[in-house]
Parts: sequence; C-alpha cells; structure tokens
Amino acid sequence: MKKSIFNTLVLCGTIAFSACQKESLQTTNDLAQQKAIVPSKVGTVRAATLLSSPLISTVYSYLPAPGQFINEASFGTPTAAAGLVGSTSNIVSLGGYGGYVVFGFDHSVTNGTGADIGIYGNPLGPTYQWSEPGIVMVSQDTNNNGIPDDTWYELAGSQYSAASTIKNYKITYYNPGTIATNVLWRDNQGATGYVYANAYHTSNNYYPTFAPNLDSISFTGTKVANTLVTGTIITNPGYAWGYADNYATDHTTYGYNTFDISWAVNSAGTSVSLTHIDFVKVYTAQNCAAGPMLGEISTEIKGARDLHL
Repeated sequence: MKKSIFNTLVLCGTIAFSACQKESLQTTNDLAQQKAIVPSKVGTVRAATLLSSPLISTVYSYLPAPGQFINEASFGTPTAAAGLVGSTSNIVSLGGYGGYVVFGFDHSVTNGTGADIGIYGNPLGPTYQWSEPGIVMVSQDTNNNGIPDDTWYELAGSQYSAASTIKNYKITYYNPGTIATNVLWRDNQGATGYVYANAYHTSNNYYPTFAPNLDSISFTGTKVANTLVTGTIITNPGYAWGYADNYATDHTTYGYNTFDISWAVNSAGTSVSLTHIDFVKVYTAQNCAAGPMLGEISTEIKGARDLHL
C-alpha cells in the first residue's frame, strides 16, 4: 500500500485514532505443544563458512498478486525482487493476497536456540499503526537439486489457530488488460471484489505482466483476518508475532520480524521437526482493500538475515 500517503495523512494533523493494544511477543509456539511432532526427510546441510553472508544470496522466484506497485520498476518487477540479494534496504511489493517471493541464503539456516530468521519490512507505528502481514514458509532441499521444489512448511504465527483464519483459501485475479484499472478477484469462499486502482499509480497495469498466465492468476494458502480500522485516520494494526512486515514487539526491538524454524507445521497442521531450512517463501496474508486512495494491503519485504551469523 501507499505508506507515504498514510504518513502524509498523519502529518496533516487529522483526528487521531488510538492504536490497538498489542499482545506480548510469544517465544514458543503453543501449537507445537498440542500436536505430535513429525520428523522431516533431511537433505544435505550446506554448512556456513567464514565467508558466508547472513543476508539473502538468491531470489528464486517472484510472483506478486495485482497491486498498485506491480510492474513499477522500483518496487514491483523481477529486477526489483533481485535487489533483495545482499540488502536490507531495497523494497519489493508482493501485491494483494497470495503474492509471493522465494529466496535463500548461501548456506542452510540451522534450527538453533530461539529465533533463526529475521525478515525486514516497513510497518509503521506506534501511534498510527500500519502493518501488511506476510506469512512465512520454509523448505529443505531434500532432493539436493538446489531449487525450491520440495515440501513447504508454514511457520505458524499467532493467528494460525484463530477461528477467523481460513486454511486452503484460494483467490483468482483477472487481468483487465489495461493500465490503472481495477482488477477483479474471486475466491473459493464465494466472495468477489477488486484490487482498486488509484490516482497515485496511473501508468502501470496492476496485474503482473510477467506472470506465466496473462489471463488470470491464482494463489492458495492461509488467510488471516483483516485488521483494517477505518475513519479519518485509517490504520491496519499488526498481529502479536509470526508475520513479516508486521508492527509488533520483535520489529520495535530489532528493526525486523523474527521467526523460529520450530514453528513449522505441515499441511495437516502438525508440527514438523526441521534441523535446518534452505528456502524461504513470504506471501501476503490478508485480502483487504484500504480504499481507492490507499490501495490494497500488500506485504513489502526489504531483505532477510540468518540470525545465527
């Protein structure tokens, strides 16, 4: 979304809106205590060396959902996504619900004590909170071919077991074929809506023109409930823990959101014991429109790091 517009609204001195109080950061995943732990198939561990970088070394794929920044050179292209390599300051937008980026490091990230991965975003707070939560998934290179074509596991955040969370949520976006035009979507819950075009992004097609299918594109995953609060000042508070681009205790403490590989669950919701991971996927977790001016809720990523180096 257009965070610079949001900042302008705040600075204009319009009516203040008190931010929702945050739950304290949890350091353990209750789900792991409730479910049986299943061991994973283990691939070859790529050990870190003295020359290893703690930052992203490879962006394997970038497929955003439609959004106001998509196809714009600085924020919404494969070239922009490649800018995440070795950086924590370049920004890439993932677009609306389901849009994703997949990346990795020059070594395997071990499941050590405490948090293992830090992911940089650009949430706002504390008074006027604006988060665009992204779900994080991890994978091991179990077939040792160096590409992320193995089983993915979700790092179950604070909302994973919430009644409002929808598993196996599927959404399809339809290419309008013209620039700065609303993009229609339909989901498997019987709902329809639009990714709205706005007056601040008028020279790009909001549908990713580099997508493999230029007629429609679908995403499936876990969807968390919207947190949008409307009024003179529009806010989108974050969740307690476990999401990227999320204004929470970990972000205020470290400047990034933290993730523990021990939170991993399989598609059945069962905790999985992973000694290490090789690939990370982040996707937009909310399907929410903040109106024609602010645009869609779209997770934004600035980089990631191995917290053990």
